[in-house]
Parts: sequence; structure tokens; C-alpha cells
Amino acid sequence: MTHADPTLPPVRTLPASAPLQWLALGWHDLRRAPWLSLAHGLAFVLGGIVITAIAGNRFWLLAGAFSGFLLVAPVLATGLYAISRALEQGQTVTFSLILGTWLNWHKGRLHAWDAQYWSMVRFGIGLALAATGWVLTSAALITLASPVPIHTPSDFVQHVVLAQQGWLFELWLAVGGMMAAPVFASTAVTMQLLLDRRMTVFQAVVTSWQAVLDNPQTLALWAALIMVLTLVGFATALLGLVVVVPLLGHASWHAYRALVDASQWPARD
Repeated sequence: MTHADPTLPPVRTLPASAPLQWLALGWHDLRRAPWLSLAHGLAFVLGGIVITAIAGNRFWLLAGAFSGFLLVAPVLATGLYAISRALEQGQTVTFSLILGTWLNWHKGRLHAWDAQYWSMVRFGIGLALAATGWVLTSAALITLASPVPIHTPSDFVQHVVLAQQGWLFELWLAVGGMMAAPVFASTAVTMQLLLDRRMTVFQAVVTSWQAVLDNPQTLALWAALIMVLTLVGFATALLGLVVVVPLLGHASWHAYRALVDASQWPARD
């Protein structure tokens, strides 16, 4: 079953168990292009180490930065989408594919401020601003409302998560959820669609929202799986992200392919 709108790609309605198939297909892609896929995961781990070093003992900043990771991850995983797209088309996957995905999107048209050529950049900037807003909001909540200074993860757990009195953790989760839910709906298939087809950011974002609205249970399970697997990656001193990041990135490509029929839109080189 599909949702039809002449100005947008049709959106299919899928069973709630579909995300499990996306993970299986993502794992298959990871095994077909292991080194480049795992290199993306390693880059995320190195980025996490840098964030940890910059934050130091300011865990109030670290909590916002790592949770903000989920907001910008759809853009950072663009190379993984490109790998899955190339594998789907029977192309050879090399480092030049990743380099071209990140550097050659404008095709030399640096001054062509049209919606199609700059759509991916505009969307990435928007997500970066959203992530920055959450980091600042999270830091303000923890530093201003916590009864004691929060310097370490144990401080956060003891005085925020397990506090017997107060509402800080509940408020932190509520505010984070209010920001994360619309961002997830806006990013479920948007970056994949912009990478694959020539269309505006507005068209891609509306299509992503339509996919979520037409598949609430399916996308809710998908969001939960992303959260759980990401937390597993964090809980293993970030090392688990080496595998979790490429697995979710490849699976996200297959989520897009299953949810959206964009075959009538011009393909992006």
C-alpha cells in the first residue's frame, strides 16, 4: 500500500517488523564492504574521543554532546548510504566513491545556489544547528537545575538520574524527546532521498514526515532500535560504535528504499 501525492514520491505502508529486515540487509552490506564501512565507525569513535577530551570533567556538556550525536548522525552517515547505493547498483565500492560523495556534490557549481545542488548542504547545516541547540539546552538544564555540580558520569547518575527528589531528569528527557521526535521524523529518509534523487529539501523532509505518519509503529520500532544499539555502542567505551554506526547507516539506506518509491524523480549522479 502506498500514499500518493503528485508532488511527492509515493510512500509505502510496511509491517511493524520491517526494521528487523533493514538491519539484516544492513549487516549484509557491511560484510560486502567491510573495511570502508568499519572506517566510518572508527571515525565516529575518534570523534567521540575528541569530544570526551574537550569536555574533560564537564559531564554536563558531554551528556548533551553525545545525545546530540543522534541528531546529526543521518548526515554523517552519508558515505554509508553511498556504499549501499553503489552495492545495490552493482558498482565497485572504493574510497573514491566516499571521497566523491563528500566533495563532488556541487559538480563545480560553487555559485549555483539552486535548491537541488545545495540541498544536502542546507539540510546538514539545519541538523547541525538543531544539535547545537540541544547541546546548549541540555547544558543549561543540568548546570542550572542540578543541586550539585555535575562533573562525572557518576555525578549525573547519582544527582540527576537517581535523585529521589526533584524533576530534573524527567524534564531533561521530556525536553530531549520534544526535540528528538520532530528531528527523527524530518530525517528518517531525507538524507538518503537527497543523495539518491534530485529534489528540494522541503520535498524530502515532507516525504520523511509522510513515511513516519503512514508507518507509526514501524518507525517507532526503528527509532527504538537505533537508540538501543547506539546506547550499546556508548556503553562499550565507544568501541561498539565501530560496528553499530555502519550497521545502522546501511540499514537506514534500506529503510529508505523500502519506504519510498522515488523512481520517477531524476537520479543524482
